[in-house]
Amino acid sequence: MAAPLPNNATVHSDDPTQEDDGALARLVAAGDRAAFTRMMRRYNRRLYRLARATLRDDAEAEDAVQESYFAAFRAIGGYRGEAALATWLSRLVLNECFARQRRQVRRDNIAPMFSTSVRSEVEQDAMDTSGSASPEEAVMRAELRALIERRLDALPEAFRLVFVLRCVEELSVEETAQCLGIPEATVRSRHFRARGLLRESLAQDIDLAERDVFSFAGKRCDRIVAGVLARLREGT
Repeated sequence: MAAPLPNNATVHSDDPTQEDDGALARLVAAGDRAAFTRMMRRYNRRLYRLARATLRDDAEAEDAVQESYFAAFRAIGGYRGEAALATWLSRLVLNECFARQRRQVRRDNIAPMFSTSVRSEVEQDAMDTSGSASPEEAVMRAELRALIERRLDALPEAFRLVFVLRCVEELSVEETAQCLGIPEATVRSRHFRARGLLRESLAQDIDLAERDVFSFAGKRCDRIVAGVLARLREGT
């Protein structure tokens, strides 16, 4: 029998964004699908970006996040609040991503595999983030964002993950270290090295675009939520 979840906060039903980790986890563990949906929408962007940085493939990243949410729904009764809920979920995503990488290596040893990933959402992402920018500026931002993503994909995985969590998701050094299970000093050194490598590649303008990489469009968020809830309804 799973240990009871922490009971140190009140659920603010009138403002779901104010639910703390323990309160939200308790609702999900009790089978509250609405709370589960809130949890997914709260952490979708961070988890997708983490998966995308690890797998370097849009579709694979979406699938990994969905599988991780499904695993979380089944295991959340054991969440004890020792780490932030986002950290707990991030570790599930990383475990899923690493498992996929191992499977891919095994497949590659049998037959060559070729990536068919297509960036079909660049134009939509430009509209999502452009605000009042002109169409020309929106296109330029989308192109720069795509360039940064390609440069990030070329980084070693250890540097790539730290960069996404520190610069893109703006986590603290402590939070990043907890998420990845590495010392804070290692986070600092990898972050410094990753930024240096990217600056060498891009030369300039990186500071204007780094927070927009791996854009998380509204349709992608809806697709992940719908996919997970559909599987739960099917009882798989």
